[in-house]
Order: sequence, then structure tokens, then C-alpha cells
Amino acid sequence: MATISLSVSSLHERLQALLHGTDDRAAAQRAALFAFGIRVASAGIAFASQVLLARWVGAFEFGIFAYVWVWVFILGSLSTCGLNTSVLRFIPDYRENSQFNLLRGFVTASRLTVVSVSTVLAMVGAGLLVSIDGLVSDYYIVPLILGAICLPMFALTDLQDGISRTYGWIDLALAPPYIVRPLLLLVFFAIAIASGAEASGQTAILSMIGASWLAAIGQTLLLTKRLAGEIERVKKSYDYSFWLKISMPIMMVDGFYILMTHTDIVVLNLFLNPEDIAIYYAGVKTISLVSFVYFAVVAAQMHKFSCLHGDDKTEQLDALLGESITWIFWPSLLAAAVILALGLPLLSLYGPEFSHGFSVMAILAIGLLVRASFGPLEFVLNVLGQQKACAVVLFSAAALNIGLNFLFIPSYGLEGAATATTLTVIYVCCVLFMVAKTRLGLHSFIIGNAFSLRRQQNGACADV
Repeated sequence: MATISLSVSSLHERLQALLHGTDDRAAAQRAALFAFGIRVASAGIAFASQVLLARWVGAFEFGIFAYVWVWVFILGSLSTCGLNTSVLRFIPDYRENSQFNLLRGFVTASRLTVVSVSTVLAMVGAGLLVSIDGLVSDYYIVPLILGAICLPMFALTDLQDGISRTYGWIDLALAPPYIVRPLLLLVFFAIAIASGAEASGQTAILSMIGASWLAAIGQTLLLTKRLAGEIERVKKSYDYSFWLKISMPIMMVDGFYILMTHTDIVVLNLFLNPEDIAIYYAGVKTISLVSFVYFAVVAAQMHKFSCLHGDDKTEQLDALLGESITWIFWPSLLAAAVILALGLPLLSLYGPEFSHGFSVMAILAIGLLVRASFGPLEFVLNVLGQQKACAVVLFSAAALNIGLNFLFIPSYGLEGAATATTLTVIYVCCVLFMVAKTRLGLHSFIIGNAFSLRRQQNGACADV
């Protein structure tokens, strides 16, 4: 009884420290919990929206929607030119040194750059679809052209996610893309169907256009208002060459990572039909609910790594990384066990034919847990100045993934695509672990991480 009483007392003290603590660690943990809560809510909303769409439009049309949205994600993410990640370095640095002229210039220039690049990319993509016969199957052409309209606002939302996180505004970072946008998609789709529109993938994409633009515009207005209270109104200064010098390697890292994780669906389209893509996409999205833990911790912690950049604080970096891994791995392990246990019932919500996606879930779960056990390596390496090394690793991984997909998919179908992705994730984690160990002296693995509970990090970035 005494042991139980002591444990309850200790838990109560920790909870009080978490809720009411004023130190940097408590603030980071509260941010992580808040981000975690948003990701839990968003995971439920995203899953529900996908299930409803699949039920409303059927497997074939849902496969078309999934394929188009994967391309929107790929091209929209690349359109940020790495600025969505480099903000985690530039903004804290400019704030700490009171360089508000460069800070104002960076925020303005990054927004204009992202919208301009994504618009040009959308126009080029649409032009290629119209001018080159046989580039894709006929039933993809109009949906892909419509999907291109989403690109500017998708990219802008991604950029402003990063800007918001540097200020700790987790609500403004995560709510627009992960809660507001999927909810608006359902609302607009329901309105369209009620108005007599056909329940099709094309109607779903039209609904996504409205959802993407409205969510992005709302986020832009709110972020601009908050920034006005944080940044002194001084004349803007611009350092384009330096910003691009840092951001372009990050864009390469992001691009190679996106290729590594989305090549499977692109290559599947060459061998299988939209129904198969729908089943695979449902399996991917269901098991990817595990990853909301990973991204919740990343959203709350990355600016902490950034503010230690350039300082001789290896021990504090190691401590922060160790704690991040602990926060990521154990909840991810629990989430994976629960989701796999409920896998067949969850897939059946999409429709009876979607049960074939369970094997995809099981294979991909291995890769997700391996990634969780190594922590947010690619993000940490980027903000700590190792973006070039990270780009080389992910370039080799993207090439490996493409080769494995072409090797496995013709013989093993959906399971082959999942296996290719999982093997590539394991490769990346192992190589990035060595990069972090040899170049930064950081130990990034759940086993043997002696730093995860260190208290030395309490003072880390306290001035941010």
C-alpha cells in the first residue's frame, strides 16, 4: 500500500509539474500533449472522411481520388522549396538576435515564393496532361487537372505550418490542414451531392479545392494577425541567396523522402487498377494513424533543436533527442498494437473488398515502428545543418525504393509495394543513425539511450 501511495504521489507531482511548470521542459511537454490531442482528433476526422468518401463513391472512384491526392501531396510539398523546414532555423535565429527586418522579409518572401512556385508547377502539370496523349489513363486527366488547383493553397498551408510551430502556435499549425480541411471536404461534398452532383472522385476533388483554399486563407489571416503582435514593424530586408542556399538542400531531402514514401502508389498505378489503389491507400491511411504520435512530438520539439544549433550543447541535444524518442516510440508501439488488433473491422468500414488491405497494414507497421525507435532523425539533421548529408541518404533511399517497387509489385502486388516501402524505411533509419552518431555525436535509438531522462535539458533554450 505504501508503494502504491508513493507511486500515486509521484504521478500527481509529475502531473502538476507538467500542467503548471514554468520551465522550458514543461512548456515543451504541454505543447507536445496539445499537438498530440490535435493529431488524435485529426486522425479520427481524416479516417472518418476517407471511410465516408469510399462508401459514397465506391472503390474505383475512391482510387482515382487517392491517386490524385497523392500527386497533390508530392507536388505541393516540393513547392515549398524547403522553406517549410528552414523556417525552423531562420525564424528562431532572427528572433533571438532581434533581426526583425530580416524576419519580416523572410515571412513575406517565403509566402510569395511558395505560392508562385506551386502555381507555375500546377500550370505546367496541367499543360502536360492536356498536350501529351497517353501520359495517364483517360479517367485520371480531368481529376488531375482539378487537383492542380489545390497546389498553391496546399503548399502555403504547409509553409505556414512551419512558421506557426516556431512560435509554439500548435493550434494554428495543425488545425487548418488536419482538422479544418478534411471537415470542409466532407461539408462541401455533402452539399454537392445534395445539389444533385454525381458521387464520384471528381466531385470529391472539387470539394477538396474549396476545402484547401478556404482552410489556407483562414490560416493566412489568423497567422498574419498573430505575427503583427510579435514582429516589430520595421523595413523589410531580404537575403534570398542565403535563404535558398539553406533551403534548397532541404527541398532535396523532402523530395527524396516524399518519393521514398509515395512511390508505391505511383508505381502501383502502372500495374494495377484504381480499385487496387483504393485498397492499398485505405491500408496505408489506416495504419498511418500510428504516425500521429511521431508528428505530434516533432511539431512540439523541433524548434528546441533549432535554438541549440551552433552551440556546443551536445549533451543537451542528446538529452532532448532521447526524450523525443521516448515520447514517440512507446505510444507508437501501443497505437500499432491496437490498430492492428482492430485492423479488419476498421478496413471493413470502407467496404467489404477493403479487407485485403490488412496485409499491407501489417507490413507497413514494421517500418513505422522502426522509424519511431530511431526518433525524428531527418528533422533533427536538417535543423542542425546536416541537410546535405541527409539529402544524399534520402536520394539513395528514393532510388532504392523505386527499384524495389518495380521488383516486387509485378510479382507480389499490394504486399510487394508495402514491403518495398518498409525495407527502404529501415535502410534510411540505419544510415541516418550513423550520420547522427559520427557527425553530431548523438545517439538516436530507443535501446541504449541513456540520455532520454536527463534533467540537464531543463535550461535548454530557456530564452526562446
